[in-house]
Amino acid sequence: MGEGQADGLLIMPRDWDAYYRKNDWPTEPVLVVRRFGPLIPEGPVLDLAGGQGRNAVFLAKLGHRVTLLEKSEVALARVQELKRQSGLALEPLSADLELLKPDLPSGSFAGIVQSYFVQRRLLARLPELLMPGGLLLVEGFTQREAKRRGRRSPRYWHDGELKDALPTLQLLAYDEGWIAEAYRVWAVWQKPKPG
Repeated sequence: MGEGQADGLLIMPRDWDAYYRKNDWPTEPVLVVRRFGPLIPEGPVLDLAGGQGRNAVFLAKLGHRVTLLEKSEVALARVQELKRQSGLALEPLSADLELLKPDLPSGSFAGIVQSYFVQRRLLARLPELLMPGGLLLVEGFTQREAKRRGRRSPRYWHDGELKDALPTLQLLAYDEGWIAEAYRVWAVWQKPKPG
């Protein structure tokens, strides 16, 4: 199915299995994970809408046990195969994160990654899943990029939206602008340690 048209404007794909069957996905992690993933403290990591595992594999190679949540069974099968071949500590789980209140694993995570998936209600729930000192890494396209591509979708961040999105966390790093030929945003937060 891939990308379709609605009212003459392109929209994001909804049939993720078809999308992953049709498209080759990059294996290199996203920018925020490459730069800040090595700073995630020791402990488990949660990768939301992790696709075919490009961020999860990178973080597992750093020594983290990574739980990857993904809707696409095609992508999950690919991650399962990567786990089998590599022996990395990957746990791919089926999850529909587009639900209003999706089920999330319990526990405390040293790191959480949300890349190129926008679900604002979900983002607001993530601080409670972070352990003190843990990092939350978010990266995605902005509405400026949607407009440039002729798309209309709520699946893009608004300009400046991430700066103040999580007041209970400390914003450590933020950038928004032209990155790798697209208008993107990324942010890194840390959950404060008590005391």
